[in-house]
Amino acid sequence: MTYRYGQYNDGPDPLAPPYDVRAALDEMGDAILSGSTPLHALRDLLKRGLPGAPDRRGLDDLLREVRRRRNELRERGRLDGTLERARALLDKAIGQERAELFPDPADEARLREAELDTLPDDTASAIQALRDYQWRSAAARQTYEELRDLLRREVLDSRFAGMREALANPDPEAMERVRRMMSSLNDMLDRDARGEHTQADFDRFMEEYGDMFPERPRNLEELVDTLARRAAAAQRMLASMTPQQREELGALIDQTLESAGLAEQMRRLGDALYARRPDLPWSTPERFSGDDPMGMGDAVSALTELADLTQLEAALRQDYPGARLDDIDEAAIRRALGRSAVDDLAALRRIERELEQQGYLRRQRGKLELTPKAVRRLGETALRRVFSSLDAGRRGDHDQRDAGAAGEPTGSSRAWHFGDEQPLDVVRTVVNGVRRGGGSPVRLAVDDFEVAETERRSAAAVCLLVDLSYSMALRGTWAAAKQTALALQALVASKFPQDAVQIVGFSNYARVLQPDELAGLEWDMVQGTNLHHALLIAGRHLDRHPDFEPVVLVVTDGEPTAHLLRNGRSAFEWPPSAETLELTLAEVDKMTRRRATLNVFMLAADERLKEFVDEVARRNGGRVFSASADRLGEYVVSDFLRSRRARR
Repeated sequence: MTYRYGQYNDGPDPLAPPYDVRAALDEMGDAILSGSTPLHALRDLLKRGLPGAPDRRGLDDLLREVRRRRNELRERGRLDGTLERARALLDKAIGQERAELFPDPADEARLREAELDTLPDDTASAIQALRDYQWRSAAARQTYEELRDLLRREVLDSRFAGMREALANPDPEAMERVRRMMSSLNDMLDRDARGEHTQADFDRFMEEYGDMFPERPRNLEELVDTLARRAAAAQRMLASMTPQQREELGALIDQTLESAGLAEQMRRLGDALYARRPDLPWSTPERFSGDDPMGMGDAVSALTELADLTQLEAALRQDYPGARLDDIDEAAIRRALGRSAVDDLAALRRIERELEQQGYLRRQRGKLELTPKAVRRLGETALRRVFSSLDAGRRGDHDQRDAGAAGEPTGSSRAWHFGDEQPLDVVRTVVNGVRRGGGSPVRLAVDDFEVAETERRSAAAVCLLVDLSYSMALRGTWAAAKQTALALQALVASKFPQDAVQIVGFSNYARVLQPDELAGLEWDMVQGTNLHHALLIAGRHLDRHPDFEPVVLVVTDGEPTAHLLRNGRSAFEWPPSAETLELTLAEVDKMTRRRATLNVFMLAADERLKEFVDEVARRNGGRVFSASADRLGEYVVSDFLRSRRARR
């Protein structure tokens, strides 16, 4: 057997590695942490395209292609090509007739010339006036018949794509077959309106007249869609002309259909199509700027494509409520941009679908939300970025020197339980297997395993107090604060599971923030920085864990400007009132009595803020960090790790 190898061109590479949906989530996370909603973050991702896949276009790339195609169509030519050609043929026929009459000295020739002189100026009326004229010139008669054949072909081609080729040779039997087709089509539509139509009826219709429909529709619905879009485009063509052109071409169309015996059938068909698809743009004009005249069939085809591109552009923008990639018509994409665009769209749909199926996004009551799994992923990503920015000597696992252990070994062992991190006691495990009669070689069972007992590591009660005031957003530090909170939450959950962490957000009031809501958290557009209330909540958290080491971290960009009254209401005053400062510092003193060190991370350099945090440091003994937004996470995580290592 012989084999031939070559480039695979039938769609996407089947051997390509699967797209990592986590990279898409990480890109969304940057936008979400900056204040964007999950829905807008997902839309922005799909518009830009897939990270790590430069050969795949995003929605914006497809949108640019659609707009480029629309401009090309508008510059293709003028819509009055059929009118211009009809006038030319009419003038040619009249000229040929005059040339035949001129040498004849008879009165009849002069009467005919007078009749030609009195023809109406507009083409439609002139053609109608010459309907019963007895041509003296054979050449003129042939030109006139060519004109009528042209109009029949163009009028029918404007309603049925490809009809122009079917009627290329004038044949009475061909026109009779068109009449039978239209009668059968209208009857089928009437039966469908009464609920009597079946697929078998449609199959029989296509078996007899399928050659007249190059689109090869599979059912009546597809046929109606094709015909309705073309009929709407024909109406738009007339609406796009000048009033004089519209009146003249409309009269030509009516005359042509009447002379072909199709006027009534075409009226029935037009009414049925409009009733089924009133949503189509039936009378919206378009502007064409080209110089080349287009026939009616070509003009209608261009307008049909323009209507498709307009709808496709709206779907690709995805800027309407409830927008989904499923709203984008794959057939329209294929018609407008080709197979490669269909593959690009499929890749984007796969990302949207995988983010939901893999449990990162969920839709509740029409709203797109991050799941706890997604929040954990964003926290892990934020933590990795923090560690990547640390110095090489401080990077990595802070517990690396005894990885897997919860503390120093005690010298004893115990039976292994699922989830234990302690190292195995290999000697005792093998001895258990031998005693059980494991044979030679020794075969171990689950019950044989023992782990080395270790001293219990001290646990910490961690409080991170994050400023939610509007000034955080104005200064551009809001995303860094959320990323820091996520990173600290991820660090404690993964490396210090015995610690009790609480994140408190504060503006005019303070509240405990759950890990699941951190990523989508928004700043509060209210007045007040109520650190007093935040310290009260943090103090209750520390009191619930009296045996834990207290860790309190404060991230803020302003001095306290609000405090909690006895009735539970918030009192705001700026510049800060003496009462606000006294109550806040009183809570700082309580933290000091709890042996809780308060470390403050300043995100602004205001003089009043500096004076306040200096006073906090003097009373509590904690440290003050003046951190930039891009290094906030590094400062907070490093300080937390330093305090944990110091306690060990």
